[in-house]
Amino acid sequence: MSRSPKEVLDLCRDHDVKIVDIRFTDLFGQWQHFSVPISQFGEEEFVDGYGFDGSSIRGWKAINESDMLVIPDPESAFLDPFTHVPTLVITGSIEDPITRQKYNRDPRNVARMAEEYLRSTGLGDTAYFGPEAEFFIFDDIRFGDSPEESFFSVDSVEGHWNHGREEGPNLGHKVKHKGGYFPVAPIDAFQDLRSEMVLNLEKIGIEVECQHHEVATAGQAEIDVKYNTLVRQADIMQGYKYVIKNTAKMHGKTVTFMPKPLYGDNGSGMHIHFSIWKDGQNTFAGEGYAGMSETALQAIAGILKHAPALVALTNPTVNSYKRLVPGYEAPCNLAYSSRNRSAAIRIPMYSSKPALKRLEFRCPDPTANPYLAFAAITMAAIDGIRNQMDPGEPLDKDIYDLPPEEKANLASTPPSLSAALDALENDHEWLLAGDVFSKDLILSWIEYKRENEIKPLLLRPHPYEFSLYYDI
Repeated sequence: MSRSPKEVLDLCRDHDVKIVDIRFTDLFGQWQHFSVPISQFGEEEFVDGYGFDGSSIRGWKAINESDMLVIPDPESAFLDPFTHVPTLVITGSIEDPITRQKYNRDPRNVARMAEEYLRSTGLGDTAYFGPEAEFFIFDDIRFGDSPEESFFSVDSVEGHWNHGREEGPNLGHKVKHKGGYFPVAPIDAFQDLRSEMVLNLEKIGIEVECQHHEVATAGQAEIDVKYNTLVRQADIMQGYKYVIKNTAKMHGKTVTFMPKPLYGDNGSGMHIHFSIWKDGQNTFAGEGYAGMSETALQAIAGILKHAPALVALTNPTVNSYKRLVPGYEAPCNLAYSSRNRSAAIRIPMYSSKPALKRLEFRCPDPTANPYLAFAAITMAAIDGIRNQMDPGEPLDKDIYDLPPEEKANLASTPPSLSAALDALENDHEWLLAGDVFSKDLILSWIEYKRENEIKPLLLRPHPYEFSLYYDI
């Protein structure tokens, strides 16, 4: 249900709001904000916006062209459940203050353009996304990096490594290595905390489908939200992370969405359920493989073809590729299947209802900027449909039992962020269609990641290198 500026102002009056927190998302997915008193918030601000300096935002304007506008979207408004002063949170999109054009490095604008492009193609009018973001709940996190020292240390009351710790008393109910799916309390120590997270998500208008412990030890969790449209779901995921982290903090816990914070146990993914609809009908439902349409299979082909480049946006950190490792349960095999969970794309078979037919892209992780990730998935699918691509045969065999010659022909996701960025550099024309992504944004993304994430890690000794090489 859409909401008007007047309805947002009525909400403020009804709840005696004193502060309005204006939020937007930087290029790499971080929520940014500034606040204004309620006296500075009226219907005209939904048109005129708020000016701010964009030169200090990562990947944005240079200092000589720093003035920008954020235009609040009434649909995104909610009451902040964590602030002492009654506060309304509202998300905006970025415009140039002189031309009033959408700023091409604003990820929310990219997502809006993807929705507009989908409609312009006539292939559909709505793209639905249902992300399943996983995360870890830790009791303690310490890390440091300096010329003479580099370390990290995480701890959890559930951690299997704490069976022998003095806890006065240690009651022994720890989650075993890869044993977190789904033992009840007292092994699952975070039922109440996850439930409180669910209630806080509902307070801000996010509809939750379920919550549960995930496979890994040490508090790995998943809370699934109901599917929604592209831009709205990206807004929801920003609110989702905000609520999850702050609910944990209220209880003296800390949450991370890093894909691989623990060695040797399952990492955190963000499987994304996706479908395209037109005139109220699901275009992915049909009589083909697993109840899918030809359109759906072409969309799958487009995603698989562009997956090496696509993961540079859906799996955008160096740490992401410590999860996408062949030979384990990670979905790094560039194939599709209705049964095989190590395939990059799975077709859920929970129901035969046409409305529930969708593909599940299993590669992404929750470090992705949701606006860019959802937009890029949509663009890859559109490219597959428009060019009538063929995804080939499904991979319904057990990958671990494949003969060597078949395994050799099975394509995989890139082994590193560096390789994914190389793929994106060589394969991004499909993202430029309809001016959804700009070449400027893509090249800025690649340059920033190489200079600020890949290069610094290449230059630093890793602690494990001392185990391998110190005594040589």
